[in-house]
Amino acid sequence: MKGPILRTRKLHLKRFFDFAIAFVALVLLSPVIALVALAVRLRLGRPVLFVQERPGLAGRPFRLIKFRTLLPASDAAASPDRDAERMTPFGGFLRSTSLDELPELWNVLRGDMSLVGPRPLLMHYLEHYTPEQIRRHEVRPGITGWAQVNGRNAISWEDKFALDVWYVDNRSFLLDLRILLRTLGDVIFRRGISAEGSATMPEFAPSPPERCRKEPQEWA
Repeated sequence: MKGPILRTRKLHLKRFFDFAIAFVALVLLSPVIALVALAVRLRLGRPVLFVQERPGLAGRPFRLIKFRTLLPASDAAASPDRDAERMTPFGGFLRSTSLDELPELWNVLRGDMSLVGPRPLLMHYLEHYTPEQIRRHEVRPGITGWAQVNGRNAISWEDKFALDVWYVDNRSFLLDLRILLRTLGDVIFRRGISAEGSATMPEFAPSPPERCRKEPQEWA
């Protein structure tokens, strides 16, 4: 009985910590957020925000909010592999400094995300995960995570997912603090921003044997 009670208390502590830090950060950084929003409007035009449905806890979808960093796609078939063509120096600056992710603090405040956890990826990736990889959705997605401080976009998808699952199995309040401190260093020194030959990270395309078709409802 003590085990479930302790886990519940840890979850409540993590949620309280997330809410408190996100609230304070939104208040203190509101001038910065306003300036970035204005700069995006002047440099890239409308819309200022990039909003996209992503899988959250248990794979349930939520609307992730970021500052837009790319020029509008010239056609509906635009893919992540062509991000480099749409990336401006200003957009690259926003990504390298992680300023584009400041609106995600609102997602944390709402409870869609945590400060620390596996990064929320694309909805259609859910059907491609192996049974082990899909365990990354046993916790809320985060603004930063164990994979982000161990290579970010410069490591392979397989390594990234393995690190995400390691975090799920070893998460703790002290580990979250460690990740947050290392994230600060990565942002300052701009480490692991993109994969080689890509503006960020190539599309996840596993080989057929690796696919695992699961629907979000299976977590319910």
